[in-house]
Amino acid sequence: MLRVGLTGGIGAGKSAVARRLAERGAVIIDADVLAREVVAPGTDGLAEIVEVFGAGVLTADGELDRPALGARVFGDEAARRRLEKIIHPRVRTRTAELTRSAAYDTIVVNDVPLLVEAGLASSYHMVIVVLADREVRLERLTRLRGMSPAEAAARIDAQTDDASRRAAADVVLENEDDLKGLHARVDRLWSERLTVFERNLRSGRSVAKGPELRIVPSDPEWLRAGARLTARIRHGIGADVGVHHIGSTAVPGLPAKDIIDLMIGVRTLDEADRLAGRLGELGFPVRPGDWTDNAHGIPGGTWPKRLHGCADPGYRVNLHLRVAGSPGWRFALLMRDHLRAVPEARDAYAAVKARLAEEHDDRAGYAVAKDPWFEAEARAADDWAEATGWQPAD
Repeated sequence: MLRVGLTGGIGAGKSAVARRLAERGAVIIDADVLAREVVAPGTDGLAEIVEVFGAGVLTADGELDRPALGARVFGDEAARRRLEKIIHPRVRTRTAELTRSAAYDTIVVNDVPLLVEAGLASSYHMVIVVLADREVRLERLTRLRGMSPAEAAARIDAQTDDASRRAAADVVLENEDDLKGLHARVDRLWSERLTVFERNLRSGRSVAKGPELRIVPSDPEWLRAGARLTARIRHGIGADVGVHHIGSTAVPGLPAKDIIDLMIGVRTLDEADRLAGRLGELGFPVRPGDWTDNAHGIPGGTWPKRLHGCADPGYRVNLHLRVAGSPGWRFALLMRDHLRAVPEARDAYAAVKARLAEEHDDRAGYAVAKDPWFEAEARAADDWAEATGWQPAD
């Protein structure tokens, strides 16, 4: 099933988004609700809190006295971490139980206030971040929650900043106008992306790239998207696996097709085939067919690989699985690093792209026309590697 992480700073409007997604049909799993559930009276979670922090954190009715507990852990990093070790594993266990109990074609949305702070972004198929200007959030917290301006500011400052949230976000929902506008944005996200992603994920279908050719200016978001997607793959198949953002979108300042090229280094193509099912579950279905790379410097030579796409309609992705150490694997890393390090080479490639895009309006013709440039780049990059002592990244 499609698992979505939903987060946002206090006062940004995350709960309003969660309610609207629930109205559309999503199953909402609220981390704050679960955090209360796992320390309710009679639970082993509450018993462990009392064992660690003492009976002074209980009310006269035997419930958790949250203000008293907050006072115990406020400003005490060690105490806060002890509390997290009690609550967080139980919340994760309960979250997994609720997820397993949902229907197979459900969109499960995990409402997690500190998703970014806890480093959980890579554990979801998609992360939605709700953002609002600081002044808007301060006004909401004072007007709707009765906080003093100082208290509201302190609560905002205690969380991560919006730049970190944006870096983790596959989707950003701005929430600075009225509820009607927010609902319209959520509804559009639901119909145009979330439901399509869920169907693609369930059927093992990648988003089609289409035959048209469009070269666009370099976009800083490409690097952030590459980082999110590679982190998601590493989380799903193992942190020791070599996953790389390659290709033109991995080179700052280089115009490109709006396609994120990623690469996994495998020991053998049999290993690549064994990874296919798991990658599909992560949202990267296999693209059927026989796929090869040109063996630059060997006329007519090719190197086999496997190719996967992406089920999320918000991304266009080529995920290449190449044998680590093979010429295709080496060239992908070398070309990226050479173009990053040598601005003249990057700019020359940009000029070639512009000229060939004028001459060809289809992907296939454009790709064939670039072959001479790739041959020259292979030689230039090899010379650069020898001169600098370059070695492929792990």
